[in-house]
This record gives sequence, structure tokens and C-alpha cells, in this order.
Amino acid sequence: MPSQAAPHPRLGFCCTFVLDEPPGTHATLKAAREATRVMNLTTVTMAHLGKLDPAARREKLTGVVTHNLAALARQIAWVGARPPLERLLRMGSNVLPGYTHSSVQALYAEPELRAAVEAGLAEAGALARRLGVRLSFHPGPFCLLASRNPAAIGNGLSELDYHAELFGLMGYGGGWHPHGAHINIHVGAGDPGVAGFRETLPRASRMARDLVTVENDENLFGLDEVLRLADLVPVVLDLHHHWVESGGSYIEPDDARIARVIASWRGVRPVAHISVSREAVAAGCDAARLPDFPALREAGHSVRDLAAHSDLMWNRAVNDLVARHLAWADFEIEAKAKNLASMQIAAHILSLTEAEAA
Repeated sequence: MPSQAAPHPRLGFCCTFVLDEPPGTHATLKAAREATRVMNLTTVTMAHLGKLDPAARREKLTGVVTHNLAALARQIAWVGARPPLERLLRMGSNVLPGYTHSSVQALYAEPELRAAVEAGLAEAGALARRLGVRLSFHPGPFCLLASRNPAAIGNGLSELDYHAELFGLMGYGGGWHPHGAHINIHVGAGDPGVAGFRETLPRASRMARDLVTVENDENLFGLDEVLRLADLVPVVLDLHHHWVESGGSYIEPDDARIARVIASWRGVRPVAHISVSREAVAAGCDAARLPDFPALREAGHSVRDLAAHSDLMWNRAVNDLVARHLAWADFEIEAKAKNLASMQIAAHILSLTEAEAA
């Protein structure tokens, strides 16, 4: 049986916690930035580790991993203290830097660090479940399953299995998308496209296959193309990508394709993505009206500019659209101001709810 996510709607931010820095002295700003650093994951390059002697390499990696496990728990705790509507978090992929890299695999296998990793991830997962925080990962564009390059496929499978192992250590390793957990990726190269994705996915671990989702993009794989995979994996609908790829179309909840997206999740509450074009690009647009793609193109804005994400969710009509779609999906807010943007849209949706109740 599928593991059903909680029925109430959720939205949240992606990976990085942003502190709204108030005006103040240099000391105040320094303290604020340090508070932000404490809340966020950090990383270290394999090139840097390679320059260190064995003892220093172990110390550096252990320090980064220890910080990241604590920061992840702090992010989950912060999200879990928000109202129920805001209890969703896309985690950063760099929890364990270089985990799949041959130069540090032996370090991760050492009993002391392995024990710390297992304990830290188990605690973070238990905390998320206790607080009702829905979790996800979204590996980078190099995690793809459709390619004619065997090395690219190998890297993609390795990355997918790494994220699945993280979820497994967090207690999400049993069955189809437990508690709504998922690892979202893109299809990959246009050649071999959807057929290549189908061919490669069985090579991933069982756990990865039970956690993976695929989203539509603004280039080669629009919603209709990605829905060809709906019998295999859940589809994550990205409303902004669809707007760009379709040349300005907005999908409403009664669109026939929404039923197909919902069915692809097999009883688990779906997740969707939302963003909006940058504030500078949309300058002069009416925030109460949905952005007009053809008009923006005629004004000289490139497709690439229109695809880029804003800092905040400045368009009230787009936020209203999200409110309508919350009837069937949770939303990850893909805006540069991260939690500030998700808090903004949550406040907007709450105001709509209160207005309807009045």
C-alpha cells in the first residue's frame, strides 16, 4: 500500500535558510550572517581535500559533516515550528560532501564517522516525522537517466542512489514515497529522452525507484512529454516551467492533465513547483494580473530571462493560482529568497482563507 502524506496542504522552501537582515551596525549584521551560516549546509571540494594530509583531510571532512547534520536538524526544527501550511522542506544535496567520490569513500566507511552519519540522519528523519515536515531532495542537473553517454548515466545512477541512501538512513527507506518523501529529477538528454529514462531507471536501487519523481521542464520535456512516464514514476508539475514551455499557458486544477498527475502518485499527495519571473523582468507588470508571456516577449525579454526565478513571490495572481492548486498538491516555492518567499505566499493564502470565511 502507498504511504499517504498528511491530507492538509503544505508549502515550503528549497535548501537554504535566509535571514531577513534588519538595518544595523556592522556587529549586528555579522551576528545575523553567522546565525544564517549556522542554519545552512556547507561543503568542501574534493580538490581541497586532496591537498591535505590524511589527518587534516579526515578532520576537515568530519567537521563539515558534523556541521551539516546539525544544520539539517535545525532547518527541520525551524520548519516544524511554522504553521502546518508551511511544513515542507527541500533538503540540500550536500549533506555528505563527496560521498560517492572515490577519494573519500574510505573516510565515510570509518566506524566513527559512519556512526555519526547514521545517528545524525536518523535523528533528523525522526524529528521531521514527529513535527509533520514533508521532505524532499532535488539533485542537480547532472543526475539524469537519459543520455547516450555511459559515464553520465553511471554518475546519474550513483547520485540517485546516494540520495536514496540518505533517505534510507533517515528512516524513509520502506515502500512507495513514505510520508511523501521524494527525490525529484529531470528526464535528461533529448536523445534518448523518455525511452532512455525508462531503460535506465531499473538499474537504480529499489529504494531509489520507490522515491524518484520526474518534473516537466521549459525546454525539451514539457508536461505532455513527461506524462508519458506517469505509469512509471510520479510527475511533479512545475507551473512556471509549463508557462515558459507553452508560451504563456496557465494550468487550472480542472485541467484533464491534473488527474493524470495525481494518479501517477498512486495515493500519495502530489508535490508541485512554483516560481515567477524576476522582479526586474516583470517591472511594470500588474501584480494583480497573471504575467502575460507574449507581451513580455514582445517587450524584448528573452525566454531565458522569463524562466529565471524571482526573489519573492511578487505576483498576487500567481499566488492565487497556487491557492487553487493546493486542493490537490503541496508546493515547493522556488524563489531566491527561499523561506522569506514561502512565508510570503503562505501569508497571502492565509489571507484568502480568512476572507472566504468572513
